[in-house]
Amino acid sequence: MKSETDDQRSKIMASVKSKGTDIELVVRKFLFGHGFRYRLNDKKLPGSPDIVLKKYKTVIFVHGCF
Repeated sequence: MKSETDDQRSKIMASVKSKGTDIELVVRKFLFGHGFRYRLNDKKLPGSPDIVLKKYKTVIFVHGCF
């Protein structure tokens, strides 16, 4: 098993995106295209959900692959 140094691991983890991932954009385009309006990454809610549909009292967490 390959082992990275702390500096290498830090660079790898810093490159992982947490917002605006490809799968998140697909979900957002689908929702917007079907007439849903939403907020992104609402920090007022626990966990800062990726997409918030206030009108429907619904949140969406998009868990994509690394």
